[in-house]
Amino acid sequence: MKYLFTVILLAFFSNVVIAQKTIQGTITNKDTGEPLEQVSIYFPQLEKGTVTKEDGTYEISNLPTGSFKIVLSYLGFQTYSQTLELNNELTQFSLGLIPSAIEMEEVIVSTPFHKLQRENVMKVEQTTITELKKAGAINLSDGITNIPGVESVSTGVGIGKPVIRGLSSNRVLTYTQGIRLENQQFGDEHGLGISDAGIESVEVIKGPASLLYGSDALGGVLYLNPEKFAVPNDTEGDINLNYFSNTAGISGNGGFKTSSEKLKFLARIGGNSHVDYKTGNGERVTNSRFNDFDFKSGLGFQGTNFNSELRYNLNTTKLGIPEEIGEQSKNREAIEPFQDITSHIVSSKTNYYFKNSSLQIILGYTKNNRKEFEEHDHGQVDVVSEAESQNEEEAPALDMELETLSYNFQYSLPKLGAVETIVGVQGMNQTNSNFGEEILIPDATTKDIGVLATSHIHFNKSDLQLGIRYDRRALDGDVNGVLGEENYIAALDRNFNSFNLAAGYKIDFTKSFTTRINLASGFRAPNLAELTSNGSHEGANRFEIGNPDLTNERNIQTDISLEYKNEHFEFFVNGFYNSISDYIYLEPNGEFIDQDAIFLYLQQDARLYGMEAGIHIHPHPLDWLHLESNYSAVRGKLEEGADLPLIPANNWTNTLRFTFESNKNYFKNSYGFLTLRSFFEQDKVSDFETPTPSYNLFNIGLGTTLSISNQDINLKLSANNVFDENYVSHLSRLKSDGISNIGRNINLGISIPI
Repeated sequence: MKYLFTVILLAFFSNVVIAQKTIQGTITNKDTGEPLEQVSIYFPQLEKGTVTKEDGTYEISNLPTGSFKIVLSYLGFQTYSQTLELNNELTQFSLGLIPSAIEMEEVIVSTPFHKLQRENVMKVEQTTITELKKAGAINLSDGITNIPGVESVSTGVGIGKPVIRGLSSNRVLTYTQGIRLENQQFGDEHGLGISDAGIESVEVIKGPASLLYGSDALGGVLYLNPEKFAVPNDTEGDINLNYFSNTAGISGNGGFKTSSEKLKFLARIGGNSHVDYKTGNGERVTNSRFNDFDFKSGLGFQGTNFNSELRYNLNTTKLGIPEEIGEQSKNREAIEPFQDITSHIVSSKTNYYFKNSSLQIILGYTKNNRKEFEEHDHGQVDVVSEAESQNEEEAPALDMELETLSYNFQYSLPKLGAVETIVGVQGMNQTNSNFGEEILIPDATTKDIGVLATSHIHFNKSDLQLGIRYDRRALDGDVNGVLGEENYIAALDRNFNSFNLAAGYKIDFTKSFTTRINLASGFRAPNLAELTSNGSHEGANRFEIGNPDLTNERNIQTDISLEYKNEHFEFFVNGFYNSISDYIYLEPNGEFIDQDAIFLYLQQDARLYGMEAGIHIHPHPLDWLHLESNYSAVRGKLEEGADLPLIPANNWTNTLRFTFESNKNYFKNSYGFLTLRSFFEQDKVSDFETPTPSYNLFNIGLGTTLSISNQDINLKLSANNVFDENYVSHLSRLKSDGISNIGRNINLGISIPI
């Protein structure tokens, strides 16, 4: 740690003595020689860039000395990346981009070396929020289910949490603003808890990512990239509105951002309001309504040898917890039982650039206050007491406050030939406090620290990545209740540690054909609920009993990926085998307390295996036409042979999509799609689940950019579950109550850049 602080001090002094560099040039269409306007020129390591002017020229100044990757991207052209040496006061770099029907690539941020996907050793799925919203997603949890291998455990339409290759809850780590999102994610009915407003793109690491992120990344990572600042000397704004027919849902947000050469600022405010959703048979699911408010802001400074940004997110949400199909209404205010959640997320990220190395420091603070209000039978009361009770705010049954301080120091060592190496220290200090009538998990502190080293070695036609990490977690929980009485929780003092390794190899057999092989280990320390629970979990309708003797979950996953891509045809297949030691799971023991079934936390070795495969055809000369198809399958079993719970059904998605680009008419950048999602019967179920029959969902959509007097207006219209299929997802927590998923839902959206 002393070494890291010494490096920081040296960075401030180096900021004074290192000369500023400038790069400029012209970007054209390689086939026609015409200049290209609005091409993105970006240095991912420096997090700095610009766009080309009308004549195709650009200039970026205040750059440090050193070797940095530059990425050029523009819709309809191949994304270009190259490492440049910035040693002269002025560097000239001009390029002709090659036209291509393949969608442009983005830099992958969730992996340490910030490369394009085709350069990455680890396969990472990436998509923009714009693309997810085009498909009519109500929220982020709904939208990510369009990514192959990713599903969501849902409680109605307002509550959802990601499932990656059959693993969910604390086995999937969510990152936002560069820090881990901690919001009591142990609960089945605790949703993702973040708004898609102000999120630019989503990256999904499938498989163990403990090397990069430590405990809780055993099953994968959902990495949310925040909205970028405006390019230097530019000001932007936009207003976005959406209407959803099924839930009479209203969603809107507006943003503003401005940047000078050095200072950057952005802010976005938004909200959602939905009534109870309607199933395919026309019934509304009582109390599935939800409302939220979201505010995000950011302040940045761009120096020559360092940059820094500070971001803040406030989110307040009221979520009804549906239990039955009862009163049919379009009320928007949640009734009991419901959750009232407030989250504050503050993060800072600072990069220091030396001549041949760099240091990144990310600090974070999150405060999550989760309240749950339950139904009460007040019986007969007199008029006076009833009037008095209306003037008093009812206390929540559950009131938990979780505060987390996190840190992440990563130092990129000077490059040795073809070897790039990063070393780092990560950790968090976390406190959980209870203020309600009920206690699910005790007042406790959690302390994490991990050290890591990873290297990327580039050969002529292949790449090798290696890594090692050590983690230690300490849990200290307070005693709750009286020994021998119901809901007693003993004091907790446990320590967990783990070494993890990762190795990956990528080889380009040809320019179009690539193979990736990754072998990685991961771990997850048991959470407080699994160790200490001893009471009714109202949101889950069960009595949970923890096990203080639980040990680490550990896994080893082998992942093989084959990809072929040329200008008009793409194909991929990913296969994986995931072996998990001491898998923690819940199982009923057949007994009941106050009508709640008793569930025990147990451990047993498990394995998961499966695949994702897909093709994408955009035939010449019909470059506007796209035929896409992907298939996902996963199977999970315990060592003794029983099937794991909450394993997604195999599914097959087929899409016919068209895109038209024009800059000369009133209508430009138009698109449309027809999608058929087929979910197969899930009869490989655990002992306390029931099989789920197959079903098909047909979705359609179209959109365009309307240009009136130089003002662009983006319009979109989509319809999901067009034929109003009455179905139940295997991952719906309402399945045991016989409640169906959402029926036909039409989404109308408008976005106006200002």
